Amino acid sequence: MARSRNDLLEEARAQVPEVSAGEARERLGDGATLVIDVRDDDEWREGHLEGAHHLTRGMLEFGIGDLCADVERPVLLYCAAGSRSLLAGLSLRTLGYSRVESLTGGIRAWKEAGYPVVAEKALSAGQRQRYSRHFPLPGVGPEGQAKLLDSRVLIVGAGGLGCPSALYLAAAGVGHLGIVDGDRVDLTNLQRQVLFADADVGRPKVEVAQERLKALNPEVEVTIHDSHLSLENAWDIVRDYDVLLQCTDSFSARYLLNDVAHFARKPVVDASIHQFQGQATILDTASGGPCYRCLFPEMPQPGAACGCNEAGVFGVLPGVLGTLQATETLKLLLGLGTTLVGRLLLVDLLAVRVRDLAVGRDPKCPLCGDAPTIANPWAGRVSLAAA
Repeated sequence: MARSRNDLLEEARAQVPEVSAGEARERLGDGATLVIDVRDDDEWREGHLEGAHHLTRGMLEFGIGDLCADVERPVLLYCAAGSRSLLAGLSLRTLGYSRVESLTGGIRAWKEAGYPVVAEKALSAGQRQRYSRHFPLPGVGPEGQAKLLDSRVLIVGAGGLGCPSALYLAAAGVGHLGIVDGDRVDLTNLQRQVLFADADVGRPKVEVAQERLKALNPEVEVTIHDSHLSLENAWDIVRDYDVLLQCTDSFSARYLLNDVAHFARKPVVDASIHQFQGQATILDTASGGPCYRCLFPEMPQPGAACGCNEAGVFGVLPGVLGTLQATETLKLLLGLGTTLVGRLLLVDLLAVRVRDLAVGRDPKCPLCGDAPTIANPWAGRVSLAAA
């Protein structure tokens, strides 16, 4: 004998506890409960609970394992009015999830109780098509894409590392890119600096980069700084960005960017290259990670370290490291996965070998240690918190 919808709902209520909007609000704040919105995409975009994950009712059984493999973790489901979440809870019970609850009355009851919802930034039809391959990814989706479109990333150095980083960040839809570089395109750059072409030789790198990136993605705003980073301009440039990329081969610029990022409480996605080898890390003292001075306390003396001109560089190496920088930047902006904060990744292309070293903050560091001796030269500027 076929069972009716009401029969299924009664069976679900017998196995899936229902909680009120007030109780659901407590679950959201406990940090342990996984909150899942099982409504359709359009409903989710119109407004959802802050901190909730989106997994439609039709994809629940397929996606729950990636979202939560722990069948003992508390799970709270909600829909529009409470029926779909009950049936979804019954399915999860069948899959072995033992601590499943449903929001009675759904998001409708939540709103009636006066609790806030988060509305997704509306994406245009063109944006939804352009970034459609991001949408199925756990932790990205349209909401994550909206975050990227609202993000601001600064790339210091438009050379071998900065070119691939900028290309992939623009393609991914980071809404505002800043590029700092005072050099002109040279014929020797074309072996590895993939933003530039033969006809660009002699032109300012930042101008060419802006043209190429706008041609790739016209919606991305590109602000250019045709100068080198200096003590005089560093704070005013850095302050407006969420994440900073260190892509230069200048040691003085590396230490300067490290210092201004520390005082501005900004993460730096750092990379460097030499012949066939490279390294990458994230410098983020605001989250307890080390700074550049923790890893390399002393700046090399002039002439002590060979640059690309003297030592040479394998043409594809900056592509590998620059793409890794773009990857780590997107992860930081989206809050995805495990980043390179507190880690130093060493890449050897000749041996096809990668080493992952743990690195930590140096308590004796003159910048971020327990008794710092380096004063903030930008202390008189408007604070970022107030800006």
